Amino acid sequence: MARPETNRQLVLRHRPEGLLSEGDVELIEAPPPALDEGEALMRTVYLSMDATVRTWMSRAEGYLPPVELGEVVRCSGIGQIVESRCDAFEVGDIVYSMPGWQEYGICRDDVFTTRLEPGTPLLPMMSVFGATGAAAYFGLLDIGQPKEGETVVVSAAAGATGSLAGQIAKIKGCRVVGIAGSDEKCAWVVDELGFDACINHRTQDLPDRLRETCPDRVDVYFDNVGGAVLDAVLGALNMHGRVVLCGAIAIYNERGKPPGPSNYLNLISRRGRMEGFITLDHWDRFPECFNQLRAWAEAGLLRWREHIVDGLEQAPNALNMLFTGENIGKVVVKVGPEP
Repeated sequence: MARPETNRQLVLRHRPEGLLSEGDVELIEAPPPALDEGEALMRTVYLSMDATVRTWMSRAEGYLPPVELGEVVRCSGIGQIVESRCDAFEVGDIVYSMPGWQEYGICRDDVFTTRLEPGTPLLPMMSVFGATGAAAYFGLLDIGQPKEGETVVVSAAAGATGSLAGQIAKIKGCRVVGIAGSDEKCAWVVDELGFDACINHRTQDLPDRLRETCPDRVDVYFDNVGGAVLDAVLGALNMHGRVVLCGAIAIYNERGKPPGPSNYLNLISRRGRMEGFITLDHWDRFPECFNQLRAWAEAGLLRWREHIVDGLEQAPNALNMLFTGENIGKVVVKVGPEP
């Protein structure tokens, strides 16, 4: 393949306050990066919009360092190798890696890059068989440890991770209650995904509805949002309840440090546990995870949806969708054609 002459990139210019706004990132053209030994150049096809991308734009401490001003915004995605100085990848290979918000990115034979088998459908890798599916699988099963007959509550239930976590809980024989931000999302979660109930936290009284839909209280809470929703569910926690901290999308855009949940003392009186996790900690078990997810999918036990946004320049708007609630399912930016 001929080496590309230009590379469109979205670089960080200002640290956002709240949602991304015009001027926070800039679309530029630059030469494609030169390769050192052990590196390969990938042409980006799809970019994965995840709430963690927003956290990398701030100065907050995380499991990866923040994106510096002037750098390409960090983001995972799928693409095709167009040039290689790495023994692990040949030209034409399809990889899941961390290209960032750009048309061409560098990948290496490391924990962030996985070569996909020829013929692998790419969009499901973004929405269920990649990092999203791993978060739902390890978070629910390893941290939540649901048991048959227990009640599991999932926030952001119509989102990419929450929708999968709730379906896995159903597979495990649990009563599953979702929390979402619109009647349309609640209908999809119940009618299409098979949740037992779903609460619209924008129009319904959340503590009241938790009492109605979880009469035996909450045994496992898979938290994707934090804030007031986390606090309400902590108030409904059962004895020995488990809270899985996957994300806190409700507070990532806050300008100041948000207050802690006032109902956290229930963790003492209910002998509960609240624990966070990072999927990369389970890197050695990824084959187990994805083999099981594929088996469930082939058996018709998992459903998912992608929300496709066309064009690299639309990445900021696509990321904002996660916080404004415009999407159902996994938000994916299509940067270029599939091979």
